[in-house]
Amino acid sequence: LSILNHVKKAFFALVANGVRAAPLWESKTQSFVGMLTITDFINILTRYYKSPMVQIYELEEHKIETWREVYLQETFKPLVHISPDASIFEAVHSLIKNKIHRLPVIDPLSGNALYILTHKRILKFLQLFVCEMPMPGFMKQTLEELGVGTYSSIAYIHPDTPLITALSVFTHRRVSALPVVDHNGRVVDIYSKFDVINLAAEKTYNNLDVTVTQALRHRSQYFEGVMKCNKLEMLQTIVDRIVKAEVHRLVVVDEESRIIGIVSLSDILQALVLTPAGKHTP
Repeated sequence: LSILNHVKKAFFALVANGVRAAPLWESKTQSFVGMLTITDFINILTRYYKSPMVQIYELEEHKIETWREVYLQETFKPLVHISPDASIFEAVHSLIKNKIHRLPVIDPLSGNALYILTHKRILKFLQLFVCEMPMPGFMKQTLEELGVGTYSSIAYIHPDTPLITALSVFTHRRVSALPVVDHNGRVVDIYSKFDVINLAAEKTYNNLDVTVTQALRHRSQYFEGVMKCNKLEMLQTIVDRIVKAEVHRLVVVDEESRIIGIVSLSDILQALVLTPAGKHTP
């Protein structure tokens, strides 16, 4: 995508191509300067939304270049990327250290973006090929024994939470999904950043006062239910489940299906790749 594209058209392009992000090209420097992601869409909505009666001018009229200048201001950072010759270990380390979900692989000679690496693709690769190597002993240990996952200050919402509130939680807590929890603490659904792109697909982003439950009725894909686990399950079981289900996280629950934690792809890659190598990222 060119940074001279209008923001609205760019998000429609993501929807049309079934992708969650795209590299941004600046013709002036003849280089990739960043990524446009669903997080940008959420940030625009939370920053400029007023009410269902007021059109979001900035979404309708701004170019990507303008949005980047407003949003990033003095915090412009070079695009984090990796070369095709880099190792899987370097890719995992870069993703987790920089707290990013997508890592463009850029040819250092041509400057072309070859593909985009994600936690999900790397974990699937590891699961396919790890079977050809001796299994590390920690794969037979439980989440509780390994301390894998987040178990305090978990961000979640309720079925009647207004959508604009949920989007603000995404922005302030910097999480990629929010378990939907009933008033007994039981997990009944999950609202992810990917679900937000449906607002662009259906052009319903002008009314963010609806509840999360109402918004989830517009899921574009079949939803099999919240993928869960308990903290006494082995890491091997967790890896197999998350790869097979093609999800980005599992909600950790107790016997009553009450939420007690979240295990994300980055938690798992930290445990599989970085921790055994003595690399700990905050």
